[in-house]
Amino acid sequence: MADAPIAHARDGSVRGIRRDGVEVYRGIPYASARRFAPPVASTPWGDVLDASSFGPIAPQVGGAQFQPPELMHDEQCLSANVWTPGTTGRRPVMVWIHGGAFRTGSGASPLYEGTTLAARGDVVVITVNYRLGLLGFLAHPSLAVGDGPMGNWGMLDLAEALRWVRDNAGAFGGDPDDVTVFGESAGGAAVTLLCAMPTATGLFHKAVVQSGAALTSGLSDAVALAEQVTRVAGVSDVAQLRDVPVERILAAQRQVEAETSDRTFVPTVDGTVIPTWPSRAVADGSAAGIPMVIGSNVDEWKLWAAADPHSRDLDADRLRRRLERNLPAESVESLIEAVRAARTARGEPSASNDIFYAVESERTFRVPGLRLADAQASHAPTYVYLFGWGSPAMGGWLGACHGLEIAFVFGNQGRGELAGFTGSGPEADALAERMMDAWLAFVRTGDPSAPDLAWPRHDPTTRPTMVFEAISRVEHAPRDDERAALDALLPHP
Repeated sequence: MADAPIAHARDGSVRGIRRDGVEVYRGIPYASARRFAPPVASTPWGDVLDASSFGPIAPQVGGAQFQPPELMHDEQCLSANVWTPGTTGRRPVMVWIHGGAFRTGSGASPLYEGTTLAARGDVVVITVNYRLGLLGFLAHPSLAVGDGPMGNWGMLDLAEALRWVRDNAGAFGGDPDDVTVFGESAGGAAVTLLCAMPTATGLFHKAVVQSGAALTSGLSDAVALAEQVTRVAGVSDVAQLRDVPVERILAAQRQVEAETSDRTFVPTVDGTVIPTWPSRAVADGSAAGIPMVIGSNVDEWKLWAAADPHSRDLDADRLRRRLERNLPAESVESLIEAVRAARTARGEPSASNDIFYAVESERTFRVPGLRLADAQASHAPTYVYLFGWGSPAMGGWLGACHGLEIAFVFGNQGRGELAGFTGSGPEADALAERMMDAWLAFVRTGDPSAPDLAWPRHDPTTRPTMVFEAISRVEHAPRDDERAALDALLPHP
């Protein structure tokens, strides 16, 4: 312990560990959680805090892949993990928000291990935990105190985490005036939502949205869901859920999610914490002056194939019925024909299951991401990517699935249990170096271009896109037939 690094944070000193020349501080509390209430900023501690291990993670139903199994689950889960080359200086700060559909995950996943990224870029990397599922996103007017929030507790946690970063970055060698937020899936959605939240204004300066699904609910749906939880949990009023043991809360969440396939516990456009739909807010300039990188993966939806085995043997009729769940029935046949024609022209398989995965990937991730890029492009420099590197998992069938790019951004590809998912070897390493350097260039300058590969700003007409594969390159409007066909069918919130 004699050579363990010590940092002097706002609330007291913390003792970390050294790893490959980087100082690591884990499990630092940035706030305390009060059930169905805004977080309370952390308070000073006395002795030096042992920050050698991750703190508890949010209670959750199920669990995300690549999570350390030994971690405790506790409502007091609001902590930050820091990787820094040193506690002196003023380095750019990168704050990562984990994914998991706002219901699973933590900042402790080995996918997000920040040593390589911090060392390569001479930056401070921070991951955070926030409240998830029912505990993080139950919303109902009876939970509000006066004109205060009635939900979005997990999003309020993230805003509080960014305030903690503002107040503590300097203690870890970071610059509080140069903060980039980045995240994937629900984490990418959270980045977009922070851009629309008045309470987060000024707390970050650049943003990266990786496969940021549009996971947001309207208030009426959220209220109905909260009242359904109340009945399932056996209490007479939503506010009484504050006193229900956490095990019963999770059991109620599990039952409600099983009964309600089209709704779940996600951030709510409540008129207070999130005043309006994030895409509308961004279009109106809520993130003006904040450069953004936005992108998705070619085969996003294939990640869930194992949990949906019948998606792999669809016939034409079942494909049509599946797509009609989320798209206008009268347009589904022409959509199928357009996607099939585009895939066939590129020499890609176009059986019914291939069409299904392509449509769901575009509908859920790529089209919302490109709409966000279109909205932001007139307010700040905006850059778009498409990740096409294929996973070796399932004999290579999994392709460039959801979440695959994360390990490359952090430089953790090919390590341990991740190798079977990401692949390994010189080509994988070269791709990781390319992506890390692009993200780091963006963090430092607001432009992700590398000396040997310029990355043009997004233009809604020509759609220049950085395609990340074994050989990365810029393409204009890649896979645009599918995008255009889906974009014409999806509503604008």
